[in-house]
Amino acid sequence: MSSGSTLSGWGRQPVPGHERLSEDLENLTSGAVLTRGLGRAYGDSALPPPGVEEVAGSILADRILAFDLERGIVRAEAGLSLRELLRILLPRGFWCPVVPGTEFVTLGGMVAADVHGKNHHVDGTFGSHVRGLKMHLADGRVVECSRDLEPELFRATLGGMGLTGHILEVEFKLRRIPSPWIVQQGRRVDGIDAFIAALLEEAPRWPLTMGWIDCLKRGRGMGRGILLCGRWAAAEEAPPGLPRPLARRSVPFVMPDFVQSRPAVRIFNSVLYRVVRTSRRIVTPEEFFFPLDSLRSWNRLYGRRGFTQFQCVLPERERPGATKRFLQVLSGRGGASFLCVIKDCGAEGEGMLSFPMPGVSIAVDLPIRRDTQEVIDALSAATIAEGGRVYLAKDGFVRREDFARMEPRLAEFERVRRRWDPQGKIRSAQSVRLFGDRP
Repeated sequence: MSSGSTLSGWGRQPVPGHERLSEDLENLTSGAVLTRGLGRAYGDSALPPPGVEEVAGSILADRILAFDLERGIVRAEAGLSLRELLRILLPRGFWCPVVPGTEFVTLGGMVAADVHGKNHHVDGTFGSHVRGLKMHLADGRVVECSRDLEPELFRATLGGMGLTGHILEVEFKLRRIPSPWIVQQGRRVDGIDAFIAALLEEAPRWPLTMGWIDCLKRGRGMGRGILLCGRWAAAEEAPPGLPRPLARRSVPFVMPDFVQSRPAVRIFNSVLYRVVRTSRRIVTPEEFFFPLDSLRSWNRLYGRRGFTQFQCVLPERERPGATKRFLQVLSGRGGASFLCVIKDCGAEGEGMLSFPMPGVSIAVDLPIRRDTQEVIDALSAATIAEGGRVYLAKDGFVRREDFARMEPRLAEFERVRRRWDPQGKIRSAQSVRLFGDRP
């Protein structure tokens, strides 16, 4: 590896560093400070701490080790990508029980972030379906953990951002599906109060829900957007055969800064609000679950300085109006965002730092500017005031003191983490920033 190499998250903010790759993940992670998958964490959770320039890369360790078709259980190496897994599963009538908004993630990353999806209000996080993990610990031991074997380590690893040990293998339960197609229903909603009401109204009827909202619109139209609901199509309503892969285009170069200006984003939001199809129709799983994956390198849209995302969950049922108050803070700070995604969240997961809890999740992409830290500080304060918390897989700017105020489970997580890694060998740029780890 040549000197001067860099690593970055999906937010395109590089740090000095490089990956070592090997099919032998157990050997590769011996003494490694951190394991990295496909690098889709937006911020610094998959980046080495300051002063360390090498991480273990898992993507060559991508074998399926066991597949029980009768029980729908699979065990695979942590570097297996969701995209490759779904390519194998779909023709066999299975699907991953929970998927995030991109298929370009590894199984290890899905565990580390305890990813959630459009079905969280029904099926919980990915960790809810994980049966067991094989891990390489900081002291060199290789252990199995589950709800019965080392349950504290298991719970700390779900959503623990890779800080409890290197994940080598993942075993989890699959979902049987009646067809490889999705029934999608769209609905235009003219403001945030109506949107929250619609989201809560549709949740009992649809197992898959999410929405896009316009975070620049003010007044009565603030938070207007498109609510999308879905379910797996029954065999009799599905088209014949398997869906064809989506055509993929690429953003060919890093866009100039004016593309992220408020006028440009306002025009984009207005056009999107009017052109998105809301009629009931049959769509492919790729189109429904991973629409942004059809545009390769879409992170280049945010310019040469990159971007960050602030994703929080707010207890809307306990504090009615929490989402609206959050949007008022965002719009007051001039938060211009192409993408402001909103989802309904169900019960809190068992992972010690798993992100979702009952309420509404809102995710805002923000181009990096001179005032980005000030904007994040304001959004953090709004989240704390409402009793919410942030998603570590997206974070790159939240301050340590604000994170501690959001996260009452932190002390328990740190206790378990230190039991298995008392010297703090496994760490990341994010853990230095948020947890106070040594550089």
